[in-house]
Amino acid sequence: MSVAPSVSYPSLARQFYALTKPRVVQLIVFCALIGMVLAVPGVPSLSDVGLAAVASLGIWLVAGAAAAFNCLVEKGIDAKMKRTAWRPTAKGELSDRQSLVFSALLCTAGSVLLYVWVNPITMWLTFATFVGYAVVYTVILKPLTPQNIVIGGASGAMPPVLGWAAMTGDVSPEALILFLIIFLWTPPHFWALALYRVEDYRKAGLPMLPVTHGNEFTRLQVLLYTFVLFAGCLMPFVYGMSSWFYLVAAVLLSGGFIAYAFRLWRSYSDDLARRTFRFSLIHLSLLFAALLIDHYLF
Repeated sequence: MSVAPSVSYPSLARQFYALTKPRVVQLIVFCALIGMVLAVPGVPSLSDVGLAAVASLGIWLVAGAAAAFNCLVEKGIDAKMKRTAWRPTAKGELSDRQSLVFSALLCTAGSVLLYVWVNPITMWLTFATFVGYAVVYTVILKPLTPQNIVIGGASGAMPPVLGWAAMTGDVSPEALILFLIIFLWTPPHFWALALYRVEDYRKAGLPMLPVTHGNEFTRLQVLLYTFVLFAGCLMPFVYGMSSWFYLVAAVLLSGGFIAYAFRLWRSYSDDLARRTFRFSLIHLSLLFAALLIDHYLF
C-alpha cells in the first residue's frame, strides 16, 4: 500500500477534489438536471427547485465517490498515460487508504441525502450507477474487452434517469429516451478520443478498440454509431416529448456529428480526431439545451 507524503491542508483538499474528476462530475450533474427539468411540467415551483438542488448535491457526491474509486483502482494505469498521470493517486500524493475512505464517505453521504430528502428509488438507482461504473466498468470490463465503453456506457447514460426519478419518484419512457441518447452517444465520443490517444492505451495495456482492432476499424465504428445516434436523437420528437424546434436542432447537430465522423473515416488525422471529440461534447450539450428551450417555449 502506498504512503502519501506530508502536504498542507489546502493542498490536500485540492488533491481530494481532483479525485472527484470535477469536469466529468459537472457533466453528470448537468445531464441529471436536464432530466429534473424535463420531468416537471411548466415552470418549476420553489419546492421543485429545492428538491432539484438537494438531488443534484446527492448525485454529485455519489458520482464523485465513483470517480475517486476509479482513480484508486486505476492508479497504475493512470501513471502510464499522459492524460491521467497528474492525478494524485497516480503520483502517489494520496495513499490508498485516504482515497478509499474519501470515496466511501462521499458515497455514504450522497446515498443518505438521496434516501432521506429525495426518495429511495433515486438513491438505489444512483448507487447502482456507482457500482456499474466503479466496479463493473472499471474493475471488470475496461481491462478485459474492447467493448468496455459500449457496455459500461450504460452507467454514464444514467444521470437523466436519476434526475427524472428524483422529481417524479419513477422511471418513465421519457427518461429512458434520454438514457438511450447518451448511451448511443458515448461510443463515438469516446472512440474519437481513443483514436488519438491510442499509444497511451497501448502502453497501459488496455484493450481499447483502436488497440485491438486498429485505426480503420474504429473509424468505421465511429461513423456507424453516429448514424444510429441520429435515429436515437429523433426519439424525443417521435414520442411527443418535443416540438419542431428540438427536431431541427437534433437534425443539424447529429448531421454535423456524422459529417465529422465521415471525414474521419475517409481521411484520418489526430487533429481531426480531436476536433471530432470536441464536437461530440458540443453536440450533447446543445442537444440537451435545445430540449430545455423546447420544453419551456414550445
